[in-house]
Amino acid sequence: MKRSVCLTLLTISLQLLTISCSTSKEKATVKESTAQTASSASIQFDADSAYHYIEQQVAFGPRVPNTEAHVVCGDYLVSKLKSYQAEVIEQKMTVTAYDGTPLKARNIIASFQPENKNRILLFAHWDTRPYADADADEKNWQTPIDGANDGGSGVAVLLELARLLQTNKSNMGVDIIFFDAEDYGTPEWLEDENVESEDTWCLGTQYWTQNPHKPGYKASYGILLDMVGGTNATFRKEQISMHFASYVVNQVWDKASKSGYSSYFLPSEGGVITDDHLYVNQGAKIPSIDIIDYDPARKNGFPDTWHTLDDTMNHISKETLKAVGQTLTNILFENNK
Repeated sequence: MKRSVCLTLLTISLQLLTISCSTSKEKATVKESTAQTASSASIQFDADSAYHYIEQQVAFGPRVPNTEAHVVCGDYLVSKLKSYQAEVIEQKMTVTAYDGTPLKARNIIASFQPENKNRILLFAHWDTRPYADADADEKNWQTPIDGANDGGSGVAVLLELARLLQTNKSNMGVDIIFFDAEDYGTPEWLEDENVESEDTWCLGTQYWTQNPHKPGYKASYGILLDMVGGTNATFRKEQISMHFASYVVNQVWDKASKSGYSSYFLPSEGGVITDDHLYVNQGAKIPSIDIIDYDPARKNGFPDTWHTLDDTMNHISKETLKAVGQTLTNILFENNK
């Protein structure tokens, strides 16, 4: 991930006129669900567990496609999801990077209650950036990053939710997708404002929208998690999310506030971010939002660790993981009001 695109929402709307926006304008509501055997108050997201999942991913090394660390980590993710009794599909493919490099990639899809037609899609990318091209030291620009936050944190939150879904049944079916080859986009040193490079990102997601794991797959809505574990993280209402699925954004932010996490989920507008949710909205026509640490006051909007060698466990916060994870836990398992 990704780029913060310095465009107005009006410009984005004009760029997206070729697709139907009717889905995002439906007056649907985010449906919450009821736990099978436990009250919502007893279902607690375990931030320590999520933190451990990040440690496990980072221990493999940078999860860059075409590397051994990438293969081993992918196997680990599949194994963990299967251990939580999910129906798991591995979508293996070869995609082409910005420079023509063939990337051996795989999307990992886990389904809970696959027979339930009322579904929610939760997703994150599991690969890591092959370049620390935002690092202050130019000598590090071609060094792969650990991706503790950028990649690791979103996956970790979803793994912990998968563990909860094993023993706590919701009223909706849940699909968790770990998208691959998201972070192999055009490096900063090759960026040219006159050359469009947006579609060099999110390659696994683009593949999935054209080749869904199940024919005609649909979900009521989708939630992307990206950089959701950083110290002092704040989440604003990202503008592509608001364009396609404002009702989902508003209800997730409302749930976060009611859960006691309004200091993390701020009511202000965020940037326009090229991320996996863009392609899920465009290609799969599933209204989807992006929960991402972004502050317009920062130099590039993203955390200081973004695409640097500092994206390590030293900058991961269990409190942030808890804020995001508990908010989603409450969405999945609380009774409808």
